[in-house]
Amino acid sequence: MTEPTVSETSPAPSPEGAGVSRRRLLSLAGAGAVTAGAVGAVGFTAGRASADAPTSPAGAQRSYPFHGRHQAGISTPVQDRLHFAAFDVTTTSRKELEALLKEWSSAAARMTKGLGAGPYGPTDGPSEAPPDDTGEAIGLGPSGLTITFGFGPSLFEDARGKDRFGLADRRPKRLERLPHFPADNLDPARSDGDLCIQACADDPQVAVHAVRNLARIAFGRAAIRWSQLGFGRTSSTSTSQETPRNLFGFKDGTANLKAEDPIALDRHVWVGAGDDPGADWMVDGSYLVARRISMRIEVWDRVPLSEQETIFGRDKAEGAPLSGGTEFTEPNFKIEGRTGPLIDVASHVRLAHPDFNNGSRLLRRGFNFTDGTDGLGRLDAGLFFIAFIRDPQGQYVPMQNTLAREDLLMEYLQHTGSAIFAVPPGAATAKNWVGESLFA
Repeated sequence: MTEPTVSETSPAPSPEGAGVSRRRLLSLAGAGAVTAGAVGAVGFTAGRASADAPTSPAGAQRSYPFHGRHQAGISTPVQDRLHFAAFDVTTTSRKELEALLKEWSSAAARMTKGLGAGPYGPTDGPSEAPPDDTGEAIGLGPSGLTITFGFGPSLFEDARGKDRFGLADRRPKRLERLPHFPADNLDPARSDGDLCIQACADDPQVAVHAVRNLARIAFGRAAIRWSQLGFGRTSSTSTSQETPRNLFGFKDGTANLKAEDPIALDRHVWVGAGDDPGADWMVDGSYLVARRISMRIEVWDRVPLSEQETIFGRDKAEGAPLSGGTEFTEPNFKIEGRTGPLIDVASHVRLAHPDFNNGSRLLRRGFNFTDGTDGLGRLDAGLFFIAFIRDPQGQYVPMQNTLAREDLLMEYLQHTGSAIFAVPPGAATAKNWVGESLFA
């Protein structure tokens, strides 16, 4: 589990004096007069501080370390906001791709500490050059930001099977494009991608700032293919968090994997040694499945409460299984009522349960979304489903095939986007970068 820390973000004194701006000094003396590291550490921190800024670990100063065995943003306690982006790599140079991943790792490490994306920060640096940070996160603190990177199947080979960067023989066997599931209505403009960035934070502007700056750094080498904003997490990944609700009003993710259960994470989430001898660079990584699921909100809102509960297999008030007990009581699928099982055989809770999926479990990390309205005035809203799993072809694909064919809930859902990414292990130290083992 990645433990939160409090960022060292107290303002530092300015060595130049109150009356002279740092930018003016740089323009007079040249960029070499002040080291980049010193300018960035002082300038952005000072600009971000405010008298009423939260200082408790639960507030804006909470941070999670970027470096470690696993990437942050997987078993980390789920934050409140998301900005997810998939990228197409536009360069054909392997060296430029490596350089991009190194720069992304460096910028991510800085931003998760509450610093600027570059060493100067948003308000310093040579006056004749654009700032190396866009500045909209000044004063917001780290806000629990995590940044997670992933590689899509198309990074290794294009649609014609061409080895794009000499990485085809390193592609994991489990990294296969997701199939077209029954009832899918996928938009190609909202699906797939060579690279992905998952930025999660407790402040939406901090998450957007992270993706914006990483996209800026990628200019000329990669471009955003599609992106999704999310609010209101739809699962908890820690026992310290309450179970949230989805846009249908039901508690979501009651049985989700938790960071406090490392044995279950090792079994279901983290790639182990020997999983794929041809892709040992993925050990301690995971696989990310992303699905954009539109909800038929207006139709659902006219469904009687008893029918809503039958569809989910849980009561709406507490999230308890219809077989009885409390939210965390294990469902009993054998108890009969007057008209059949108390929990319908086609209910969501039954069809998604490990007992009916060869014991498979997922680490869900999804978010609600609302993207305005469609041409008929209906809400374009739903669930941006994210799951981290050890074996997507063995854990997720069979389950989703069953849900798509049999789940009562499918009448009110439409899957409109789909993607899968290999999430490599974390960058162990500041000298390392995410994806380094792939290119070794």
